[in-house]
Order: sequence, then structure tokens, then C-alpha cells
Amino acid sequence: MNEEQDQSEDSEGEMASAKKLAAIKNKKKSGGFQSMGLSHHVLKGVLRRGYKVPTPIQRKTIPVILEGKDVVAMARTGSGKTAAFLVPMFERLKTHSTSGIRAMILSPTRELALQTLKFAKEIGKFTGLKAAVILGGDRMDDQFAALHDHPDILIATPGRLLHVLVEMGMKLKAVEYIVFDEADRLFEMGFQDQLQEIIHRLPDSRQTLLFSATLPKSLVEFARAGLTDPTLIRLDVDTKLSENLQLSFFSCRDSDKCALLLYLLKHIIKPNEQTVVFAATKHHVEFLHLLLTLCGLSVTYIYSSLDPAARKINAAKFSLGKCKVLIVTDLAARGIDVPLLDNVINFHFPAKPKLFVHRVGRVARAGRSGIAYSLIAADEMAHFIDLHVFLGRPVKLVPLTQNTPVDEDGWFGEVPQSLLDDQDTEVCHVVKESVELSGLVKVCSNAYKKYSKSRPNSANESVKRVKELVENAVKVGIHPMFSKLDVDEKGARLDMLNALKNYRPKTTIFEINSTTKKAGLAVMKAKRELHEQIIINNEAKRKEKEESLQASLGLSNVGASKRKISDEADQKEIESVFDHVVSSCSKQTKVEPPAKKKMKLGVEEVKDKENYIQYRPSDYATEKGLNVGNSFEKQATSAVLDFTNEDENKTVKKKRYWDRKKKKFVTDSGDQQKKRIKTESGNWISASYKSNAYNEWKRATKFADLDDDDDNDGESEKKSSFKGQGGKFSVVGMKRRHWHTKGSEDQASSRQNKMKYKKGKMGELKSADQILKNRRRKAKIQNFQKYRENVRAKKQGKPPKGKQSKGKGR
Repeated sequence: MNEEQDQSEDSEGEMASAKKLAAIKNKKKSGGFQSMGLSHHVLKGVLRRGYKVPTPIQRKTIPVILEGKDVVAMARTGSGKTAAFLVPMFERLKTHSTSGIRAMILSPTRELALQTLKFAKEIGKFTGLKAAVILGGDRMDDQFAALHDHPDILIATPGRLLHVLVEMGMKLKAVEYIVFDEADRLFEMGFQDQLQEIIHRLPDSRQTLLFSATLPKSLVEFARAGLTDPTLIRLDVDTKLSENLQLSFFSCRDSDKCALLLYLLKHIIKPNEQTVVFAATKHHVEFLHLLLTLCGLSVTYIYSSLDPAARKINAAKFSLGKCKVLIVTDLAARGIDVPLLDNVINFHFPAKPKLFVHRVGRVARAGRSGIAYSLIAADEMAHFIDLHVFLGRPVKLVPLTQNTPVDEDGWFGEVPQSLLDDQDTEVCHVVKESVELSGLVKVCSNAYKKYSKSRPNSANESVKRVKELVENAVKVGIHPMFSKLDVDEKGARLDMLNALKNYRPKTTIFEINSTTKKAGLAVMKAKRELHEQIIINNEAKRKEKEESLQASLGLSNVGASKRKISDEADQKEIESVFDHVVSSCSKQTKVEPPAKKKMKLGVEEVKDKENYIQYRPSDYATEKGLNVGNSFEKQATSAVLDFTNEDENKTVKKKRYWDRKKKKFVTDSGDQQKKRIKTESGNWISASYKSNAYNEWKRATKFADLDDDDDNDGESEKKSSFKGQGGKFSVVGMKRRHWHTKGSEDQASSRQNKMKYKKGKMGELKSADQILKNRRRKAKIQNFQKYRENVRAKKQGKPPKGKQSKGKGR
């Protein structure tokens, strides 16, 4: 009996375990897209795209957006922010409706807008929604036609969108979902007028989303977006860069940058890897493109003023792998996703730390690894220090000793001069042989001068540190990347080169090759006797300051090779002090352990850690780097309320400029409203936004005015519910040219659309006079064709067609 009971219990236990396993197999994955309550068509598109598990930013933002709340989201590059706002958008719109534009996505650049459209087509493939793209450089006639086709989703850049809206007099009353992609770039001064007018046309009941990889904590800077009780989601604030990204910083002169770039592309980067090179101006882009092409590399380029068609072709060449190197300005720094990109090279170091984050964020995306190389000249060192303050990392200078570090990530070192000399010879030869390159050298030099004047200044503390490094003649060693190479700059040769670099002659120009007849020699002798002790004291202070500077920067072995390496405990204390110095202290003092300070003072520490309030918050440097260009703080400081009106009697100096038409200097009256028009919102915009192009297009195509009112909401709901959910995602307005939508519509649908245009179903009904006129024209053409056939038949000796048919009838 006991054995039978045991067997029955075992069988019941096995059955229970089998049921649990079956339930676990059939159960949906917890935390996946299946658990978010998405509809069938949206979930099918997400899974078909290859998304299985949501990323952290998607897991945090999608449920909040589905609740209808305004969201301001920040996550590092390559974390899936595009899908985080596209999936809730498709879930909210569900199916096509003729009520008008219901969702808008604003992007700062053309390439980012096209990339967003590509993702939207893939994720919303089975939703049956319609999308339109409004981009600068495209034909406005196609864009007018696209908006008349009642799209559900509008992806646009702010400048051209405002132009189209003002031309059409369109109100965006049906918009219920708007996304500002790369919001910190959109809300800078460049797009202020456009965004203010676009936002005024939106309804107050809309849902507003802001996404970017670099967003500040203060939401006051985005108050103009019309946020209502927003939810702030900030991920990866501490780790702004991917852990799979390797950074390398090279110190070189500005004249050696081309040689170093050529060496990296030929010898360091593998031939099958794709690389993006960032340059400061379009002139440098053209120069580098021509130089690398003549050196035998497969290169293409993109910059903002390039023709839109050429930009599209060059981007397609690089994305398809036909060219391995893409040279760009900061146009491609934001949002552009190249799946197989391996390397990024900063030919010119970015002036803003967050711009560096966006640049290097093009690699090491979605779990892939990548390398970012930065070429740093002497005038860019202060921005290099700014970047490390922003990232919260210590500056890692390669020591001059022969014990080079094994880890290559994040080190700042020099390149062996022998390697640069070999490549520089090739560069000079190519430049001399090419007339076009020789002319571009001077153009690039002038362009860089203007760029250096217009770029943002670095922090004062960073400038002070760089000056101290220069004054103390701090030199760095060879970068670990070149440690395995057989170069001449090793051992005694390296010491001799560094000694030559650090050599400072003690004699002045008055004492060289001077004779007793010259008075300068006697003056310098008297001066040396008088100030000899001061010179000795200054030299001692300089050495002491050099040691304190090395300690405060968290460096080891930066000085001479005789200096001892600090142990691990002291290094941790130095790094902790470094963070404190960067955020709050302006003066650099010699760093000592806290225990030694207490021993010297003879008193206990009186700082209450629990209630102590620092002069600046701990994340001050990070938030300062993330601030938008037109921050609230800057606007508030510039707004001054003047009660005394002291400047009333002061005359304002009027500017004079050369008028090409009048051929003389004219005075600027300062009237800003001369070439500007006032919109319904009260904003003054450029008069070029109203060119009467829409009325001319309507007259040519005989389209009626676009009804932007909400009178047909009931009819649109009936139409959308009658069709039901599902269907194929389509892009309107671009079918004729087959731009980025090529392949999205099959051939059968394109044939049907052509037949509709031929039958006149897509346009307005013709009047009786128009029909009669067309018939007469058709009859005239047919009669002329018959006449020509009869003439041709007479020449060939054949009877005319009419007489031949009569003869047969008899």
C-alpha cells in the first residue's frame, strides 16, 4: 500500500511539473513587447522588424506614452529611441483616417527625417496608415499633393514645413501626437521662429514628446514646446558613451593632421571596415575628399549645402558599402544609423562635449563594438579638457617612460614622427601635382580661421589647465597603439627628442653674437645680477607647480622618468579629489591626503557631510554641457527692466552697407518688418514664406482647397471603421520620383494609380466646355494622322485607305 501511494504521489508530481513546463512554454515572455498590450498589427510589425526584447529606454517610455502623458526622454545613442516613439504612435493611430494629419515628427536634418521614415515603414508595415515627408530641397508641388491625400503621419524638417503651412494657410487642428526628435538641437536659436509658429498652429490637447541623447535636467528650456505635466526619463546619465566604444586621442600639429588621417585609413583601419570622418567646414570636406581620392581610397562626402539629390546618392553609396569612407560635417552627427559602421575619426575636435557624444555615438550601437579616433591640435586642448570634465573621467596622458600601458582605451598620446614624415611626403606630392588641391589649401586655411572665431569658447578652468601644461613643458609619450611598431622614437632617441623639445636657451637675443661695443650685453649682465635670486625662486615654484598639476589631473609618470609611481591607495584619493576640484574649486593646489591635512592642522574635520551644501551641485559640469544654446538662464540675464531710461537721449549708430543694385553705400534703417510678414500668431517671419506657390499649383492642377476644418470627423470615422484595421503602410507624394519609398509599393498598385490619373478620377470633374474642347482636339489629331497616311500611301503607289475599303465592299 505504501509503495502504491508513493507511486501515485510521484506520478501526480510529474504531472504537475509537466503542466508547469507547458504553461511556461506557452506563456508570453514577461517584460517583452507582448506584455505591453499592443494591437495585433503593431506587434506583428515590431516582431517582423526583429525586435524581440525592448531596450531600457523602450521599456521605460512606451507604457508612459501609451497612458497619454507628455514625456521628455534621454538615453545614449544607439539605445532604440526611434522605436520608443514610433510604436506608441502606431498604437494610438491604429488605422487610416481622412480627418487630416494626426501625428507629426520633427527632425533637425534631412537625413534623420528619411531614416525615421524608413523605420516607420518597417514597424508600421501592417497598419494601413499613410505618411508624408516634407523636406527642404524637394519639389513643393509634390508636397502640396501629398498633404491633399490626407496622410496620417507627417515627418518633416521645421523650415520647409513652416513654408508649406504658410503657403497653404493650414492649421494642424487634428494633430494629437507630436515628437521633437533631437529636441535640444531643434530648440536652439536656429529654429526658434519656425518652431514658435508651428507650435501655435497645434491644438492644446496634443501629446508632446521630446527625445535626444543629450537633454538637460531643467525642463524650463523646453517650455515653448507646450509640455503639460511632463514625465522626465533620463537613462545613461553617468555612462553617456557605450561600454563597447574605445576612445583614442592623438596629439599632433595642425599641419600633420592630413598625414595622420592617411596613415590611420591605410595602416590602422582594416580595408573592409567603414569609417566616418568629421571635419569642421565644407571646404575641409571637399579638400579631404579630393586628397584621399587621389591617394587611392574609396571616399564619398556630404555637407549641408550640397544638392539634395547628391546628398542622397552619396549617403546611399556609403550605406550600401560601395564607399568605405564618408567625410561629413556635423550634419551627420545626430541620429544617423549606419548598421555596419566600425570607426569614427574626429579630424577636427568638436567644440561642445555633447557634440562629441553624438559624433562617436554613430559607432558601438545595438551591442556592436567600435573605435573613435580624435586628432587634437594645440588650439583644441582646452576643448579636450572640457570633454573629460563633462564625462567625469580623468585625463589619461601617456607617460614618457618605456613602460607603456597595456590598455589602449582613453589614452592621450603622440604619434611617432617617423610615421608622419612618410605620409606627409605623399600628401605634399599629391597636393603639388593637383592644381585644384593647391587652390583649396588657402581656402581651408581661411575657413578654419573663421570657424575658430565662431566656435564656442571652452571653460576658463580648462584654459588655465592647458596654459599650466604648456608653461611646465609637460610632454606625453607615444600612444599605446604604436607601441608594437618598430619606430625610431624609442629609448635614447626618444629621450633626446624630448630633451630638444623641452630645451629653453638661457641666453637672450641681446647676448647672442654680441660684442662689447653693443650696449645690450651690458644691460643684460646688470639685469641678471639684479634679478638672479628671483629667477631661481621662480624656477623652484615652477617645479613645485608641475608636481601639483600632475597630482590634480590624476596622472602618473607624466614628468621625468626618474619620478616614482604612486601606489594604488594614493591614486584613488587623487581621483576623488579631482572630481571635487573640477566641479567647485577654481585654483589648483597641491593635493595631499586628508589624513595628512588633519595632522598639519591639528584639528578634526568640522564638515558635516549630511547637512553640507556644496557651492555647485555634483552634476554641474554635466548639466552645463547639456544646456541648449538659448537657455532660460541666458534669456533671463539679458532681460533687463530699466526704470531710469538713461539711454533715451543716446543716438543709435546706424549701419552702412554696400548695395549692389544702387552701386553705393546705403544706411540700414533698422526696420525689421520690411521683408517680414506677420502671421496669425503675431510672430514675424520672413516674407519668402509666402510666395503664392500654392495658388499657382491649385490653378494648374485644378485641386480644390484643402478642408482643414473638423466638420467631416464623423464621415472620416465611418470610412476608417468601414475599412477595418490592417493594410499596407504607404508614403504619399513621392510615387512619381520613387525616392526613399522605392520598393514600398508594388507594381500593380502603381499601375492602378496611373490608370486613375488617366481616367481623371484623382482630379476635379471637367466642365462641358472642357470636354468638348478635348474632343475637338482629339478629332483634329486623328484627321491629321489619316491625312499623313494617305500622303505616304500615294508616294508608295498604293491606293488610299478609304478608296481601298470601298472597292472591297463592292
